[in-house]
Amino acid sequence: MKTAPSEIIRPGGSATSGSLVVFSDDWGRHPSSCQHLVRQLLPDFKVLWVNTIGTRAPRLDLQTFRRVAEKVMQWGRRSSSKGTESSAKESIQNHPNLTVVNPKMWPWFSTDRDRALNRWLLTRQLNSLIGKLPQPVIALTTLPITADLPGHLSVGGWLYYCVDDFSVWPGLDGQTLRRMDQDMIRRADTLIAVSETLQGMIAAEGRTSQLMTHGVDVDFWRNPTEDSLKQADALLDGTRGRRIVFWGVIDRRLETAAIRQLSNDCPNDTLVFIGPQQDPDPEILNLPNVVVRPPQSLNILPGIAARSSVLMMPYANLPVTRAMQPLKLKEYLATGQAVVVNRLPSTESWEDCMDVSTSPQEFSRLVQLRLSNGVEAEQLKSRHRLDQESWLAKSQILKRTIGDLFTRRNTTEAAFSPNVATIPSTGHC
Repeated sequence: MKTAPSEIIRPGGSATSGSLVVFSDDWGRHPSSCQHLVRQLLPDFKVLWVNTIGTRAPRLDLQTFRRVAEKVMQWGRRSSSKGTESSAKESIQNHPNLTVVNPKMWPWFSTDRDRALNRWLLTRQLNSLIGKLPQPVIALTTLPITADLPGHLSVGGWLYYCVDDFSVWPGLDGQTLRRMDQDMIRRADTLIAVSETLQGMIAAEGRTSQLMTHGVDVDFWRNPTEDSLKQADALLDGTRGRRIVFWGVIDRRLETAAIRQLSNDCPNDTLVFIGPQQDPDPEILNLPNVVVRPPQSLNILPGIAARSSVLMMPYANLPVTRAMQPLKLKEYLATGQAVVVNRLPSTESWEDCMDVSTSPQEFSRLVQLRLSNGVEAEQLKSRHRLDQESWLAKSQILKRTIGDLFTRRNTTEAAFSPNVATIPSTGHC
């Protein structure tokens, strides 16, 4: 049976190039770019993946309650691997070179005291685990909340893989995350950015970064399995007319005016939104032909795309959307379906492959055009360059960057143990 790209791991269980400690979203929770990349690197590195509490401070709402319950369960889960002196819980998942840990963390970062507490908690739980890894060890992080760990965690170098400007995300503590982002940018040894906007943010801190856009597994998206088609049919059962589909986080980044216009112009068709809700505009959810479905596994999405008439990406032009590079953009294009998006920096290099809008009225008109005529042959022809955008190809860029850090370690006298004197201080914690 065909597997999702998040499940494709090359054979082999012996690391040949040292070890990685990775700080990112929870392993397996959703198919992030970091997970795609690290899965490709598992045959070459021992990986200690650290599930963190994320960047969203607790609030008195159902979403926070569910997330807190999930974290408490993780922290209390029995170890399924060999015992460790660390308080972090270990479990081996999917590959012999992968260990996933769930260290206990304090869920706030807004004060120096909060940050110092989290630094103490993480170093206390992780340093003993890191000491058991094959040397050398590099830390890879996608999160600014690790900003206080350089100089205290037992690794020899830090790679900041900058995937978002979290300071402008809706619902986050922007001021705190901006300060931590600045600290992480300054303290990292090497920086990679997924967009030119993020490169500009890094340059504003006096640092340079390498651009590495997201990848895509084209064959997976082009060829939905029978099982994914059956599950898609069940999920979309009851929708009327043609299906105009969006998948991803349903939040305030979506442009209400474009969705409202499309809903009014296509009253006999269904606008389907699939994904978790994070305080979206209630007007979107109340439109008469809008249907919301819960998040779906990656395996089902190709089937959903095949059962759709148009795939849409109606993001508003905001600071947060100008900085990001949505994974779904290349995934949409790889499906072979018609794609309509709002113009953003991330869409510029792919505009010959889809329809790009600059207003709510144009967005609705372009969707209607694709509903009537289907995807253009020239657009499909232009999408052939997606074949050069595989996650394997992207992982080789990352592997070379990690190798450069290893080489730098071997040609200097700096040890791979904490050395606070070598880390610039910002006065925090």
